[in-house]
Amino acid sequence: MATSFQPQSNVIQHNGFCVWENIWIPLKDGRQLSARIWMPDLVELEEGGIKPVPAIFEYLPYRKRDGTAQRDESTYPVFAKAGYAGVRVDISGTGESDGVFDDEYSPRELSDGVEAINWIAQQSWCSGKVGMMGISWGGFNALQVAALRPEPLKAVISIGSTVDRYNADIHYKSGCHLNSNLSWSGVMQCFANRPPDPALVGDRWRDMWLERLEGANLILDEWLSHQRYDDFWKHGSIEQNYEALEIPSLVISGWADAYKNAPPKAAENMPGLAKAINGPWVHKYPHFAYPRPRSDFHQEALRWWDRWLCDEQNDAESLPAYRAYISENVRPSLWREHEEGRWVAEENWPSNTITTKKLYLTTDHNLFETSSAGGQLSICSPEDTGIACGEVFALKPDAETPGDQRIDDGGSLVFETDILNDAIEILGQPTLSLNVAIDAPLGNLAVRLIDVHPDGVCHRVCFGVLNLAHRHGNETPEKMEPGQAEDITVTLDHIGYRFLPGHRIRVSISTAYWPLIMPSPYHVTASISMDKNAFLSLPVRAIGNQMTVADEIHMPEPEDTNPLPEYKQITSSKTERRVEKDLAENQTHYFAEDDTGTTEIPGHALRVRHTSFTKWSVNPDTPLGAEATSQWCCYMSRDNWSIKLETNVSMVLNADNFDISGKMIAYEGDKEILARDYRNTIPRDHM
Repeated sequence: MATSFQPQSNVIQHNGFCVWENIWIPLKDGRQLSARIWMPDLVELEEGGIKPVPAIFEYLPYRKRDGTAQRDESTYPVFAKAGYAGVRVDISGTGESDGVFDDEYSPRELSDGVEAINWIAQQSWCSGKVGMMGISWGGFNALQVAALRPEPLKAVISIGSTVDRYNADIHYKSGCHLNSNLSWSGVMQCFANRPPDPALVGDRWRDMWLERLEGANLILDEWLSHQRYDDFWKHGSIEQNYEALEIPSLVISGWADAYKNAPPKAAENMPGLAKAINGPWVHKYPHFAYPRPRSDFHQEALRWWDRWLCDEQNDAESLPAYRAYISENVRPSLWREHEEGRWVAEENWPSNTITTKKLYLTTDHNLFETSSAGGQLSICSPEDTGIACGEVFALKPDAETPGDQRIDDGGSLVFETDILNDAIEILGQPTLSLNVAIDAPLGNLAVRLIDVHPDGVCHRVCFGVLNLAHRHGNETPEKMEPGQAEDITVTLDHIGYRFLPGHRIRVSISTAYWPLIMPSPYHVTASISMDKNAFLSLPVRAIGNQMTVADEIHMPEPEDTNPLPEYKQITSSKTERRVEKDLAENQTHYFAEDDTGTTEIPGHALRVRHTSFTKWSVNPDTPLGAEATSQWCCYMSRDNWSIKLETNVSMVLNADNFDISGKMIAYEGDKEILARDYRNTIPRDHM
């Protein structure tokens, strides 16, 4: 039954829509979630009849008032003018929502999301049909909430997300410990524990903040306590129950994003109507992402919503199963503005246009179509091999993306084709099969697929890593017997790429990939047999290589080339990525520093600034004693009110343990109001 509803805060009128700045969504346990709602002009809450509209729900911990306001304002006004209510909700314990943040995608978060959907559907301004969308966190929980099957939820759009929280997020990858496990815990330690805005919650802001600070745990403790694919990671991993995804799902990502594997996996496995898109982009919405070409996300989304929330017969269900950008001739650069290539479509996925091409590794470091006569090669990579790896998920097309791979190939086994006479176009997941032995019970392998340009510049096309203890699976890892060779397969990420004539294909193998993955406890030597079991498998598109038929589709770009609203920048931003070698101490240090500068949010004059400093240190000759630290500081101010929150999360890798520590200090003005220290030792589990 629909309920009457009145805005409880300011209503801001715009041309064609209005914004309800803060609406409270009541939960059954007494907590309230805070929402910002964009409403079409046609909705007037007066006595008498109104025309209810469908609602689009987005659910995040990143703060609707300031954190995601700019990107929200690039999209929800468009939706509102098209006849949809946009409902942007802060997760419990973040923004203005009640409670204490507990963890990402927790059972409480998901059940609160179901409650919020049901509440939205019951409002007099809502037609009873709800769509859910988001990027990253909001893309994750859109799929996870959909799997709980709330009746009003009719369709989702999930961008930059995953179906596997263990292998395809920012914590672990094929059993390897990602550096972002620590750095992301530092982000959330700071971001999730900021105070609500006093302009919205009044004098209780301080009590709400103290409750958050006093209830905050060092989230890395939990993530690092689950080093294998156990029930902790299975929760929310929709690959555990694809059958639950019954509603239409549009899943989108980019090749420069960590979450590129989700779209094709969705198209392959979801039983409901699932459509997939992979563009060339970093971890951003497609209508303002880099590298270009961008995609007109607004029109793509509105077609999806019109079909499934308004029953408009626009043939959205007839879209190809998978649309992908085939990149080509990509070079590492300081800023990748545009990526050469074209859009293609696969009507079904997996596609019958894909065949497997095998290239065999030889003792002469070649990649041939016939297998080698035998022999063996070994590699013991310096522990600092990997400094050109870029970051797990790139937010900017600069130093966050991989650099020239010649830097890391010096510490790797390298195999290469002859100069290509014909193009080779791939779409899918390459794999590398090897017969390998290591001289220790634990070790990692990293494999990079590289496009070698005629002038020698090397672009990383895609990569894969494997903790060899996880060679048979991630649930029950098993140590290697030193010196005993086994057949293993390293699976690389999905990619769409065209290797051009005149280029070479290279595959590089290393026993370290720092700082992207944390070192194993051993400085490992891997011995690889060069025989019929050593080969690279490439998913080759027959159509793309023969080019006997038209093989390009049109993907409209947005008309607005600068869709983000302008916010006043009080102080300038800064980004630094650098590597230092301390020759006297035999240490390599990798630094990542960012300062957003101070930004003023229009309409309510809240000023925000975030700074971060992350440092990774390793001895090239030993993995033991490798260190990492992530420091964050968040500033918020308005008029005479200001706060600052400082956090620090650090880790030292020892033979048997991860020693972690943390610190959090909160200030109101210049006065310290709370300080907390954290410390823990967590055993290494086959890692």
